[in-house]
Amino acid sequence: MAKYANYQSNLAVLRQAPDQDLGNEFVQSGIIDKFAMQFELAWKLLQKMLSYEGRLDAAVGSPRGIIKAAYSAYSFIDEDAWLSMLDDRNAAEHVYDAGLANRLVNQIINDYLPEFERLILNLEAEYGEELLGGF
Repeated sequence: MAKYANYQSNLAVLRQAPDQDLGNEFVQSGIIDKFAMQFELAWKLLQKMLSYEGRLDAAVGSPRGIIKAAYSAYSFIDEDAWLSMLDDRNAAEHVYDAGLANRLVNQIINDYLPEFERLILNLEAEYGEELLGGF
């Protein structure tokens, strides 16, 4: 499954963020970019899973709508955390300030990376081998 495999692959790279030189502006930029990509992969994977479940709200098409639908469908989705991620993903395109970049990198590592991990663990527990075959 392309969406699931892409999610896993990008997450494997993002997991390396805490071990990098977080004071390096180039590294920060890479972490922020990987976060933005991971968020895109996450909401699209959630959309696919909602569609698989036959939920009409999967057709919404916007990240905010998919997050809200996923929150109502899955008990492991922290709506506030995911909406915060959406806001930070949108703001990430306009990070020019070193202080903002530092804050965002810390939030990615401390708050968002665990959410991405929780998503994959719970989807694997819920769908098992189906993830590999059809998503």
